[in-house]
Amino acid sequence: MEFFENRPNRPFLGFVLLWRKLQRLRERVKTRRLLRALSDEQLKDLGLRRSEL
Repeated sequence: MEFFENRPNRPFLGFVLLWRKLQRLRERVKTRRLLRALSDEQLKDLGLRRSEL
């Protein structure tokens, strides 16, 4: 018996990692949109400036 015969097939793992990466990207885009919609005064309350976005 060869070593690769007992190795589990894991092509699905690649899809899981890709899905997680896409979720993080979508969350980052969503956060940026929300921050851009805030006024300068609201950003100041959060300790941010418009130039930092």
